[in-house]
Amino acid sequence: MPDKTTPLPQTALPPPAAPVRDRTGLGILLMCATSLIFAMQDGLSRQLAGDYPPVLIVMLRFWVFALFVIWLVARQPGGLRRAIRSKRPVTQIFRGVLLVAEVLVMVESFVRLGLVETHAVFTVYPLLVAALSGPLLGEKVGWRRWLAIGVGFAGILIVLDPGGTVFAPAAALPLIAAVMFAVYGLLTRLVARDDPAMVSFFWTGIAGAVAITFVGLRDWVWLAPGDWIWMGLLCVTAISSHFMLIKAYELAEASALQPFAYTQLVWVSFIGVLIFGETLRLNVVIGATIVVAAGLFTLWRTRMRRQS
Repeated sequence: MPDKTTPLPQTALPPPAAPVRDRTGLGILLMCATSLIFAMQDGLSRQLAGDYPPVLIVMLRFWVFALFVIWLVARQPGGLRRAIRSKRPVTQIFRGVLLVAEVLVMVESFVRLGLVETHAVFTVYPLLVAALSGPLLGEKVGWRRWLAIGVGFAGILIVLDPGGTVFAPAAALPLIAAVMFAVYGLLTRLVARDDPAMVSFFWTGIAGAVAITFVGLRDWVWLAPGDWIWMGLLCVTAISSHFMLIKAYELAEASALQPFAYTQLVWVSFIGVLIFGETLRLNVVIGATIVVAAGLFTLWRTRMRRQS
């Protein structure tokens, strides 16, 4: 037994762990800023597509986006060689083509319907993701989420106003875009089982740029000198918004961020009304509110199921 005057051997204690910083607030702030930039991007797209073929605008945008993707992926571990190696190349290519087609349909809808009514219908896409996750991914969709999906589609009918003038063939464009984006999102979750996020990001940009080039070059026209400035701003907003979106998902979980993506509808409404002189009709406000509420409920139920 050691003497009381003999110091006991000291056990080295690990340094105190640094307190875990909750960065969800910063992620939410980035998501709100991203939604604002997305709205500005849509406004620029509508402005340019009113004077030039929409396919040309989307093609130029995806060319710059592809260059950004190559630059970003090259900075990651493994670089371009790692990004090219996908276990699901066919699905990845289809995702890229589907996304660029969805963007093209959305831009066409901006020109024909306007920003406000296009986004009021497009907000249904999270409900479509929930509805299609069963047949495409084999996920279970409970009766509560099916009820929310039904309520959301009732909101879409209020927006479209079948007895009014808005219910025209062009009104189907944002709904088609929403279906395409929902399938794109589900395919993204599918390839995420085998490929890292940067691999999917690379294939999205490259496949989309190649696909739109095949059809876009036929409509090539030179932009007026002043319009190249707007085109440059469109490309800058596209790059910055995607970069900020990536950073937001690095800081917080998707379930915490997704509700704040709906703020894009608010920004789009301001831009559509104040800049393009669009009318914010009462049925559009009511219908969009119902769709957003149903979407938020679906997100909440999904989060509860994951926690349980």
